[in-house]
Amino acid sequence: MVLTDVQIRKAKHKDKAYKLTDAGGLYLLLSPSGSKSWKLKIRINGREQKMSFGPYPAVSLKEARAMRDEAKLEVLRGGDPVRRKREEKLAAKLRAGDRFEDIAEEFTAKREAEGLAQATIKKQRYYLGLLKGQLGKLPIAEISPQEMLAALKKIERRGALESAKRARMFASQIFRYAVVTGRAESDPAAPLTGALVAPNAKHHAAITDPDELGALLRAIDGFSGSPITRIALQIAPHVFVRPGELRHAEWNEIDLEKKVWRIPAGKMKSRREHVVPLSHQVAEMFAELQAMRGPGNFVFGALHARNRPMSENTMNAAFRRMGFTKDEITAHGLRATASTLLNESGLWSADAIERALAHKDGNAVRGVYHRGAHWDERVKMAQWWSDYLDELKLK
Repeated sequence: MVLTDVQIRKAKHKDKAYKLTDAGGLYLLLSPSGSKSWKLKIRINGREQKMSFGPYPAVSLKEARAMRDEAKLEVLRGGDPVRRKREEKLAAKLRAGDRFEDIAEEFTAKREAEGLAQATIKKQRYYLGLLKGQLGKLPIAEISPQEMLAALKKIERRGALESAKRARMFASQIFRYAVVTGRAESDPAAPLTGALVAPNAKHHAAITDPDELGALLRAIDGFSGSPITRIALQIAPHVFVRPGELRHAEWNEIDLEKKVWRIPAGKMKSRREHVVPLSHQVAEMFAELQAMRGPGNFVFGALHARNRPMSENTMNAAFRRMGFTKDEITAHGLRATASTLLNESGLWSADAIERALAHKDGNAVRGVYHRGAHWDERVKMAQWWSDYLDELKLK
């Protein structure tokens, strides 16, 4: 006897589960909880097994019979519909766990464990935040180039052209990591290189006129804010390092006796240790800071939390307070100031200046050679540069 829709609708639930049997091993299981679900008894390789087809009425009688017939046909063809369904369910579960945001977090944690600078980690998390709204919950293997482009265009429409560009580059890293770890087959961000509006290149504002530089140095000496901020501003023009590297300086990296500052690879953009020779002027400024040292190991501790470095906006905010606009000078622009005037002096080799700026050498062997070959020149250059800055202040 086969079931009818009327019979199914009128069936009442009992204290114990029971079956309403249809043809070919198909039956409807009625449970005490009130649910009705389709089941199939099927023999595969001589062994009786069961399959579930879903609840009634979401799956109709007609649909359940069609699913039964498909399963039996698969068995006749040598397949195993029970195993296939189990594998499909497992694959779906695995895909749900391989969401874009999960793989991105995994990749970022890996890079952090490898010693990537915290400033870079912070930027990566920022780009992930820009993409999570549209891509975060999607299985990474199912994201198409069109979906990737839509997420980037949303960033672009806000006018954040550079952020859109950087977010695409970050996403591409995530997809490539997913490919090599077996969670994706391709990188849908790769073809989008030319699909975004190219941002106009912006250079950090820098002073390259000696007289204007002298005026800036005098203004820094007269800065009336925090003494720690003032000394950071005084040291920055002398040492060529990036603002983030200066802010995160720690006392255990600085040897005032040998007059060297060893910045660990994990704090450097180039991912290799950078050794900075200190002129006697810079060593004296560090010694002044050491005399007012508070808790924590950061040389330039935050004003209200000395166990943390000063904010990334502190030095630029100080320049604005002194009356210099962002189009005139930035903390990062001091590197361009040093590079321009040192090159224009004609006294120092371009390689020594590049090493002082910690610019990465594309040739690894050549880079190792230059780190040693130009050290003596860099020591002399550091002292000459500090003496030159002192002269400019007196003009």
